[in-house]
Amino acid sequence: MRTLLVICGAAIGAPARFAIDQYVRKFSSKPYGIFAVNIVGSFIFGLTMKSSINAHAFFVIGFAGSFTTWSTLMLDFFLAYELKRYGTAAINLSASIVFGLTAAWLGLSLAQ
Repeated sequence: MRTLLVICGAAIGAPARFAIDQYVRKFSSKPYGIFAVNIVGSFIFGLTMKSSINAHAFFVIGFAGSFTTWSTLMLDFFLAYELKRYGTAAINLSASIVFGLTAAWLGLSLAQ
């Protein structure tokens, strides 16, 4: 049962990430879409971390696990660095860490 919940959550999370990122990239060449989904995903992680085992499987492991993406964040960071956009690379990485941790903390705080 848990495996099915993870599959269903992931089937929603990954396409949602893709759609949001593609939509945002129409307006900017900067990785704002990936930034947004990672922050929202961090909040969902925190908000549902202490939920029931089934909700945890669906929301945290399935949906948020496939909705957020460390690999794309690192690729965006690397590409900015390669293009010698050091300020953009540093802001993206540091803002993602700071806002992601803050969103996760806020989610955990609201869940308690």
